[in-house]
Order: sequence, then structure tokens, then C-alpha cells
Amino acid sequence: MRGGELDLASDGDGARLRLRVSAGASRSKVLGVHGGALKLSVKAPPERGKANREVLALVAEAFGLEKGDVEIVSGETSPDKVVRLSIPGKEAALRAAGFPRR
Repeated sequence: MRGGELDLASDGDGARLRLRVSAGASRSKVLGVHGGALKLSVKAPPERGKANREVLALVAEAFGLEKGDVEIVSGETSPDKVVRLSIPGKEAALRAAGFPRR
């Protein structure tokens, strides 16, 4: 997928989603979709897992899931992360339809 489309990959009964995260921002929010990744800003600093916990909470809220239904599968120490959602890719795409496109 290109441009403003979210790149979701099926993963068994769930979906994998690429993220681009800016930690230490003035507020936490979903910025939109850019280059296939969901761009986020989180207020927490990137230390001792604080930003990652906030990322999980923000993604869960954005997709209408519980925090335990989202896990980081790669990129724990990087701004480029991959998370797994506990919902199928088609359902995730439907829920993401309202995210801003860049």
C-alpha cells in the first residue's frame, strides 16, 4: 500500500501494523497515516518503557481494543515499531478508515 493507505498484514487471527512514533511530545495523539505506517506522538519520554506503554494504550484506544490486545513485536527501542492487534486485518482496516491521511 502506498501514500495514505495503512499497511496492515494478516497474522493468524490478528493483524500487524507499522508505527512511526515520536516520544517526548507535548501531547499524545494519532497524527495520521504516512507511507503505510500509523504516525503517533506520545508525551512519555523514551526511557524505561514509558513511551512503549503509552504507545500500546494509544493504539488500543484508536482501534477500540483493550491494552492487552496490542503488543509490540519489533522495534521496542526504535521509533519504527511493529505492533500486533488481536483483530483480523479487514476489521483493523475498517476501524482505521477514519485516521487522517498525509
